[in-house]
Amino acid sequence: MTEMRTDQNKKEELQAENIRLNEEETAVVILDQTKLPGIREFLSLDTKEECFDAIKTLKVRGAPAIGIFAGYAMYVLAKQWEKLSVEEFIKKLTELGAYLNSARPTAVNLSWAVKRMLRVAESGPEKSDNSESAENRQRNAESVLTGQQTKEANSAAEIIARLGEEAKMIQAEDIAMCRKIAEYGLSVLKDGDGILTHCNAGPLATSCYGTALGPILLGHEQGMNLKVYADETRPLLQGARLTAYELEQAGVDVTLICDNMASIVMKNGWVDKVFVGCDRVAANGDAANKIGTSGVAILAKYYGIPFYVLGPSSTIDLDTPSGNEITIELRDPDEIKTMWYENPMAPEAVNCYNPSFDVTDHSLISGIITEKGIVYPPFEENLKELFS
Repeated sequence: MTEMRTDQNKKEELQAENIRLNEEETAVVILDQTKLPGIREFLSLDTKEECFDAIKTLKVRGAPAIGIFAGYAMYVLAKQWEKLSVEEFIKKLTELGAYLNSARPTAVNLSWAVKRMLRVAESGPEKSDNSESAENRQRNAESVLTGQQTKEANSAAEIIARLGEEAKMIQAEDIAMCRKIAEYGLSVLKDGDGILTHCNAGPLATSCYGTALGPILLGHEQGMNLKVYADETRPLLQGARLTAYELEQAGVDVTLICDNMASIVMKNGWVDKVFVGCDRVAANGDAANKIGTSGVAILAKYYGIPFYVLGPSSTIDLDTPSGNEITIELRDPDEIKTMWYENPMAPEAVNCYNPSFDVTDHSLISGIITEKGIVYPPFEENLKELFS
């Protein structure tokens, strides 16, 4: 189902409504990011196939946004099984979680949100006072994922109510986290700075402010003069279609450049910092982000420019030792050959290699900015301290 909007210049709507429930809480409503910037089209999704497709085809994208969407999708779809026994309900929900998680394996926020919703289905919502130990939470999550239920006293309806509360909490926490990330990121900027960014890590990729764009938007709100250079981000052009759009709408001074122009912009002395988002951070600080990020990091290292990775702590995966263990998603070759062209721009039979992400080595990263603070090298020990 499609819901059209014409009020294209309302930044506050863009931040508040890119992911939400419909009034009846029977569908997840998203702003279709594949249609931006020319068309603002809202989709109302209420089947597992539609939700899977929205993640897979990047109608909803950005690590935090995918996590929020997964939480809402599991809640909405779970309502269809209200009459089932608890055992059958948990089995269906677990299968749904695995199905959604397979849509984009690189983004850890997707699996994080799925596990969180399954944990709540089994053992109740997380306590805000963190009274439940991490060990117990992990044990509960594992018991759900393996189908070993430990509580049978709930009805499916009671579990669904908890899932709704938890999904809304995930989004509320994301809004608060983005604000904190923006504040910490702003602390490393000064008035007049030039910032280069790659891909899109703004409000569209989260709920509000974004991660890599958060400090820029907050600084602009506070009257800072910041200049942004946005890589177009081939082949899906998230920088051109989304980052340039968001910053222009917010009134930020932004210049769009092709990906292969980053070096000359840095050499010209126009870039003081590089801010990028992340889809997964390994225990040693290696960071997976949109393809092309590692090349930007290498250039920044050469020119002596600080390179920062920004993301919520949920993106940090201490169970993944290094970037070598991160699964890199391979996408359709036609995204390179035909997607944006009236006539194909490559021979029809030519082979294409189209990885969605690359991994930036921790040695190239100046700091990892989260809602809990800025983590500096050595990352292997300092990331652990972040969760202690």
